[in-house]
Amino acid sequence: MTRYKALDAMRGLTIALMILVNTPGSWSHVYAPLLHADWHGCTPTDVIFPFFMFIIGSAMFFSFKKTNSAASASQVLRLVKRGAIIFAIGLALNIYPFTTNIENLRILGVLQRIGITYILASICVLFLNRRGVLTLSVITLIAYWLLLLSVGAENAYTLEHNLVRALDIAVLGESHLWQGKGLAFDPEGLISTLPAVVSVLFGFEVTRLLTSTSSQWTSIKRLLVIGVVAVVIGQLSSMVMPINKSLWTSSFVIYTSGIACIVLAFFVWLCDIVKPDRLVNPLIVYGSNPLFIYVLSAVWVLSYSLINIGELNLGDWMYQQLALVMSAKLASFTFALLHVIGFWVISNMLYKRKIFIKI
Repeated sequence: MTRYKALDAMRGLTIALMILVNTPGSWSHVYAPLLHADWHGCTPTDVIFPFFMFIIGSAMFFSFKKTNSAASASQVLRLVKRGAIIFAIGLALNIYPFTTNIENLRILGVLQRIGITYILASICVLFLNRRGVLTLSVITLIAYWLLLLSVGAENAYTLEHNLVRALDIAVLGESHLWQGKGLAFDPEGLISTLPAVVSVLFGFEVTRLLTSTSSQWTSIKRLLVIGVVAVVIGQLSSMVMPINKSLWTSSFVIYTSGIACIVLAFFVWLCDIVKPDRLVNPLIVYGSNPLFIYVLSAVWVLSYSLINIGELNLGDWMYQQLALVMSAKLASFTFALLHVIGFWVISNMLYKRKIFIKI
């Protein structure tokens, strides 16, 4: 059971980092490592979402093993239902606090991608054996690369002319896409969700490999070998296909999955060999209700606009108080760190009461 602990600790760290990078006091004052790459490249922040996808795959393995899941119509329906609920919650977050005009509603998002990939990855592992999953993953990454090139090599990886944007506009319309880069482009696009499924499958298969041995050192060695090889392949493939989170390029999948394996190797070493409970247990607490805490943090941040203190909303007011006694970037970071601590307190309250909210 100790290996579950390593995965739980990694999940807790991932949730904490998701909250940290999503709740700065001011987006104008953020330390560079806590920002996404402008376009090509990969910052520490860019690996957080693929880490979560990797861990979803890992959790899926244990869930299927626990229930001894077999392919059946009822099982597929159950998986589709859960994925649809996650998608619907993500859509509700895009609507909240219910001031958005339906004509400009963003349809896609982080939870929507999680919901879709959960359904597709679950179906894959239900109906395919290990070789089938690996073969499908390779085919998906190669096919996605070729699809991106179908608009022409000069446009394949540009913000304005890539296939992901073109398809989303054709299917959903510009007004229903994210506008954060100054034009309609969704980093959680429809077709770019396909390689994201591979990120989930990578986590599933790595966990299957881990459970095939009882030796912690063997697990660590395997993870490090897979991780280093994947990072090298990801970097080499970036010479023809840039590492890009917004497009979720195939090189990005391989590279970030490799980093996830290396980080997991560290947690296996930490949890199974060093065993510093005082350090590990807070992370396990944070990972005990991951989706619920993520949704709660998003609702909290979105609720700032509903609470005004003078001419400022609650979030801006709290940031301004911090900025009075420290630099702008440090105040922004401290603001986010206070959120991480606050949501850990909530996680701990739930954990102590053995309340685990399943979505």
